[in-house]
Amino acid sequence: MIKEHIIEPKNKVKVLKETPTSLLIDANKNMGQIASAFAMNSLIEKTKKLGISLAVIRNSNHFGTAGYYARLAAKQGLIGIALTNTRPLVVPTNATEAFLGSNAFAFTFPADPHPFVFDGATSIVSSGKIQVLAKNNKPIPGDWAVDDQRHVVSDAQKVEDNLAKVAFTEDEPGGGVLTLGGLLEQNSNYKGFGNSLVVELLTGILAQGSISADTNKPGKHDFSQFFLTINPELFGDLEDLKQSATKMFDRIRHLKHVAGTHIMIPGDREYKHYDENLKQGVVIDDKTAKELETIGKDTHVTVPKAI
Repeated sequence: MIKEHIIEPKNKVKVLKETPTSLLIDANKNMGQIASAFAMNSLIEKTKKLGISLAVIRNSNHFGTAGYYARLAAKQGLIGIALTNTRPLVVPTNATEAFLGSNAFAFTFPADPHPFVFDGATSIVSSGKIQVLAKNNKPIPGDWAVDDQRHVVSDAQKVEDNLAKVAFTEDEPGGGVLTLGGLLEQNSNYKGFGNSLVVELLTGILAQGSISADTNKPGKHDFSQFFLTINPELFGDLEDLKQSATKMFDRIRHLKHVAGTHIMIPGDREYKHYDENLKQGVVIDDKTAKELETIGKDTHVTVPKAI
């Protein structure tokens, strides 16, 4: 995307409007990570002074993992929220064409031994999981995606090719990823649809940027992001609140459960993997490793050798 000038990493992020508790930011086609880190770090400073603050970004790009930015707030003892819209991938309830993004939502709350971290797409699955299946020639294992007749599709490569057409051109081949709740309305897929619309309203609409359905216009890829930070000490002592949250999570972890399983709180699995990766390194598949090597050569960046 840098080659195509969809992402312009040399452009400067602009603050269009600022108040003591808010920011309106133009990412200026820079990488989503650059603008988003700037936004969240700015909010942390504002929130330490005034207790709550929020920011919206337009004209941005993919920002990576939503939870990363929310965790920046949690590290400072704050509640953090991060949202983003994306390229059009998701088929609304009863629709046969993609209109919504996977529209990630992340929320953190201070606790011990690590913060509560919820980070998830409002689609039934992130597009990245379908990409991994396609790379490894594996079928989609459930009702994750549909064709232009709203029939379930198990061919991951077919779905990925279709999503690429929808996302990067104005073609409308139909079909896409399902919302949370899956295929059927009686399984409450309208809740996932509603959650996704909340993200669209707080990102593309509030930032006066593009909604997901319009990020595929020629020369555009402008995502929008939303961030909110809250100081819990507006309401009570931080350590008391952390202890209350920690006790609740521990009670849930120790509920009666199915033999051979564990009850995990959002964030438990991720912090476990994080600790393991620090010790052992990050495991990636061979195809992804080769792609990184190719990108490294093209961009003159030295790629670390695999262990």
